[in-house]
Amino acid sequence: MPKGRTKKTGLPPGTVVYVGSEKTEKVIVESIKYNEIEFLTKETENVEEVLGVKDENGKIWINIDGLHKTEVIEKIGRHFNLHPLTIEDIANTQQRPKMEVFENYIFIVLRMLKFDNKEKEVTSEQVSLVLGSNWIVSFQETKGDVFNPIRERLRTDKGKIRKESIDYLLYSLIDTIVDNYFTVLEKMGEKIEDIEDELIENPQPIIVHTINNLKRQSIDLRKAVWPLREVINNLERCESELIKKKTKIYLRDIYDHTIQVIDSVGTFRDTLSGMLDVYLSSVSNRMNEIMKVLTMIATIFIPLTLVSGI
Repeated sequence: MPKGRTKKTGLPPGTVVYVGSEKTEKVIVESIKYNEIEFLTKETENVEEVLGVKDENGKIWINIDGLHKTEVIEKIGRHFNLHPLTIEDIANTQQRPKMEVFENYIFIVLRMLKFDNKEKEVTSEQVSLVLGSNWIVSFQETKGDVFNPIRERLRTDKGKIRKESIDYLLYSLIDTIVDNYFTVLEKMGEKIEDIEDELIENPQPIIVHTINNLKRQSIDLRKAVWPLREVINNLERCESELIKKKTKIYLRDIYDHTIQVIDSVGTFRDTLSGMLDVYLSSVSNRMNEIMKVLTMIATIFIPLTLVSGI
């Protein structure tokens, strides 16, 4: 059970309790303030330094690395007038991907997946996005994400991201998360190919553990993407003025990508199940061969034993 879950039992709705892995790192607050002309960035541990910045003519993206200090989330919630249930959900890292529309903002929960090259496995992290009239706040469990290409585009004024409304930045963040799913799929595909070769050349019991581990990772990926399809669909259809009509066209592209990821995950699961069947079949065949040899030996030596006994 995630840490903090039992502490929520019996508490009234809107009570902010961190639910997730135990953390000791400092919470880092990053702000990126921009418009067509300027780009300003700041990183601090004091959230009030960022919240004090106001500019009606510009746009601001605030990124929070670390959810274990709930007072930071609560300060941001009060500043942007977020609903208590939204603040509560941000602190709970076990949320299912979803979208909720409020009067002054849109709240989105996603799963950010990364492939750990050292451990050779997929890691999952909750990301919450809150879109306002000229601001976005993103909340992450830990430092390190897939958003550096977005930061670079903002810094260098590449493309139209600094010229478009703030909802285009929201689209870009979601699109980057989904694009990274394909990177994860590619890494998983390479691992599956390695197992296939090993399964043919030298099948060992450890393969079963590896296959089951990959099946678990594919399930985690499916859990992240399957509800995201509904989130993107609802975001495209929502009537909130915060999502402009031309941005919705780009959201359709993300929807198509989620379908592709879901199809690929299904293919992986079928492949892994087939590989497990092949391994079990090869083990059964080897066992049959051993039994044949033992039967032949028994056929030869049992009569000799009986004769010597007589």
